[in-house]
Amino acid sequence: MFRAILIDKDDSGYRASVQTLDEARLPEGDVQVRVSHSTLNYKDALAITGKSPVVRQFPMVPGIDLAGIVEHSGHPDYRPGDAVLLNGWGVGESHWGGLAQKARLNGDWLIPLQRGFSAAEAMAVGTAGYTAMLSVLALERNGVTPAHGEVLVTGANGGVGSFAIALLARLGYRVVASTGRPEEADYLKSLGAAGIIERASLSEPGRPLARERWAGAIDSVGSHTLANVCAATRYGGTVAACGLAQGMDFPATVAPFILRGVTLVGIDSVMRPRADRLQAWQRLARDLDKGLLASMTRVIGLAEAIPSAEALLAGQVRGRVVVDVNR
Repeated sequence: MFRAILIDKDDSGYRASVQTLDEARLPEGDVQVRVSHSTLNYKDALAITGKSPVVRQFPMVPGIDLAGIVEHSGHPDYRPGDAVLLNGWGVGESHWGGLAQKARLNGDWLIPLQRGFSAAEAMAVGTAGYTAMLSVLALERNGVTPAHGEVLVTGANGGVGSFAIALLARLGYRVVASTGRPEEADYLKSLGAAGIIERASLSEPGRPLARERWAGAIDSVGSHTLANVCAATRYGGTVAACGLAQGMDFPATVAPFILRGVTLVGIDSVMRPRADRLQAWQRLARDLDKGLLASMTRVIGLAEAIPSAEALLAGQVRGRVVVDVNR
């Protein structure tokens, strides 16, 4: 038996609750993991609250991230006792996820826990930090270096934004953070932000082209914000788009791309190939100042994840929420 958050939907409505389940109910998979920690991401909050159709089948255990120890394995790469982690691959949406004490998974979705990370630290990083690292790698591949000028990070108080600031600053970039919560300026500066701008300056409809400012940008907001970021990106700059907190629309023109040679790179973290995942986590182990994790992270128990989902969607959560599934 194990404890899990279970989401169900029937004639009685949509509901999420902590339940004790029989191991026999776990879905098919060739590796069974004893989960130590998971996380509460924006997508998890949508799944728990039902405010967006994230869950594709019911009942469902949410949780797009997990870290733990292999209990049983029919996969050639893993043996009992191995420390592993998982990000994405549709878990928590179409396959039972990490907000549970046990998970049965496709071994191809797992990667080894990187040396230097505990399970709790890996989940403090989670999909947010992994996505931020994928975005940083995209800027690097397109030739954006610290010498080229300022790099903008939007949605700065969120998980992806917080990690993007910390990583870029550690790598020597001058980072400007965009936030709708100016009272969090000291926190953002502690992560490495050299400047702060108000979210409102980017979130309203703007001009097709604005004054060139950003050598690069990491955007987790989308909509008008992404359009305005592209419009103010310098010649040959790169924008990594990895989120849609403001919206899925992109009300822009082609002007930045054909007049300034701006590159817009889409960042998918869910179905990313194994090689990209390993590269991102290896770079996180090398480049992330793990001393910052405490200030970026709050640890909660499994049952606390349900009420915390509402707070996350309301924009009341700073940084990362790690879920100790055994607490």
